[in-house]
Amino acid sequence: MSLLEIDVDGKTYTGELFDSRTPASIDAMREFLPLESELKHVRWSGHAIWVNIDNIDLPDVPRENHTVYPSRGDVLFYPGYRNEQEILISCGPTCFKSPAGELAGNHVATISASPAELRSLEDATLNNGKYDVTIRIREDA
Repeated sequence: MSLLEIDVDGKTYTGELFDSRTPASIDAMREFLPLESELKHVRWSGHAIWVNIDNIDLPDVPRENHTVYPSRGDVLFYPGYRNEQEILISCGPTCFKSPAGELAGNHVATISASPAELRSLEDATLNNGKYDVTIRIREDA
């Protein structure tokens, strides 16, 4: 089993990767993770946070297990079909979109965090700006 780990401000959020539902997305992510970057509040999508990965040269990744309306805790990998590349984490009601309109991201994992934890994380990025984040894949036996 492969786990996605997201470290923010001393707290680690973990979710099982959907290897069978998003194999191309996860293969692409394995090429650039671990990643140290900045976590920010979304601009257009509602209650969510995101990491810009536009500076990473990604292979062509098909749409797989994609959604415009992720649920709380869902992690979307968006390889930039119509907008900048990113990883989005839904913290509440979210419609993934940009100035280009609605976007469908590949749902690669759902992190195990309570609604209160996700709301707190989203509020922190909204009120205080960006946070350092590390994203990695951990292989569990």
